[in-house]
Amino acid sequence: MSIDSSLKVKGALTRHRNVLTRAERIEKLKEEERWSEDDSLLGLPKVAHRKSHAGRKAKEALAGEEAEAEAATETTAEEVKTE
Repeated sequence: MSIDSSLKVKGALTRHRNVLTRAERIEKLKEEERWSEDDSLLGLPKVAHRKSHAGRKAKEALAGEEAEAEAATETTAEEVKTE
């Protein structure tokens, strides 16, 4: 028998969610220094919560380096032909 999704442990629910709980929003605002203990818990400002793309920049940078290497190889091949 499987466990109901509402009874899963917190570690299993770590996927990206668009809506944060009030506690999560306050924690994020504290990190950004936009909330203090004197502020109201109601009417919190919006908090951007973007999904991170781990490794995407590294792949794009690697692809860019490969393109530069190909261009350099083509340039040297053309120089050899003209000589």
